[in-house]
Amino acid sequence: MRSKRRTNVYVQTSLLLVGLAIVLVVPVLVGDNQYHMVLITTVLLYGVLATAWNLIGGMAGQLDLAAGAYLGLGAFTTGTLLLRWDISPWLGMILGGLVATGFAVLVGLPLFRFGVKEVWYALSSAALVEVLRVLLQMWEEVGGPTERYLPFYSWSLYHMRFASYAPYYYILLVVLLIALFLNHRIAKSKLGYYLLALGENEDAAEVLGVDARACKLKALMIYAFLVGTAGGVYACLYGFIHPNFFSSPISLEVAILGIVGGMGITYGPLVAAILLVSLQEFLRAGLGGQLEGLYLAIYAVVLILIALFKPKGIATFIRDAYDKVMSRLAITGEKDVVRADSPGL
Repeated sequence: MRSKRRTNVYVQTSLLLVGLAIVLVVPVLVGDNQYHMVLITTVLLYGVLATAWNLIGGMAGQLDLAAGAYLGLGAFTTGTLLLRWDISPWLGMILGGLVATGFAVLVGLPLFRFGVKEVWYALSSAALVEVLRVLLQMWEEVGGPTERYLPFYSWSLYHMRFASYAPYYYILLVVLLIALFLNHRIAKSKLGYYLLALGENEDAAEVLGVDARACKLKALMIYAFLVGTAGGVYACLYGFIHPNFFSSPISLEVAILGIVGGMGITYGPLVAAILLVSLQEFLRAGLGGQLEGLYLAIYAVVLILIALFKPKGIATFIRDAYDKVMSRLAITGEKDVVRADSPGL
């Protein structure tokens, strides 16, 4: 048993180190091609958003469609602080995460207090995105219907403005690692077990003594903070802020990635982001100019096929393959032990 556990830890550590080494050298492999670099950075951004969504949607089973609201709040907080008071986005992105968290608490408390869940929670969270978008269009002091461009610098660490997209890639990579770490730790904690129980059957979990409101609110706060923090990087990445940052399509895309990747699986949303967002951008670039909307039709067909053949998420491919490899390693190890202990061999 100890040998199997050591082998398991060794394999997991090796895979993590190899994966980290690969993602660290991606900008080097891409080189000076900024088009490819911004696409890869976009994939990483969606990986952060979907991994954060996994806490409230994958574990707690709440179909949250407010990612666009928290992303926009983080972007506007960071951008406004920079434009009006020259406060560095390094601080602004943290404050943006806190603003998003505060807004999530204001919304989550009444919704969870009155037991709003499932479809009604999805509709309520989706409505928040449009409410904030319209509000920011009318609020001229910080928003308005036109773009507000951030100060341009060819290279300024203080203002988080760079001539290349590679620094934004590494910043989002750090945020992604934090999101993955939090997912992993929470999944192994008491809160994680409570959230998974709520996702399976909320009424039964409450009967067993789980405080549904408190657990869901904690998951919502962590999710909102991560998305709001990513929103600050999002504003600097594109160099402006606009009410259209409060985007319902982004909210829907994040939820799709979380569901298709594998609800409750730590690395599932990231795998979905890498595969599906890359596929979508590839189809958009290759087919968008030939026949408008064709890439969306192909993307929809891919989603339908995944729903039919892997309804529990595409990350289950990786999990099943890993389990088979570990089983074979365990069998091989047991045979070696038997041979070593057998006399005459």
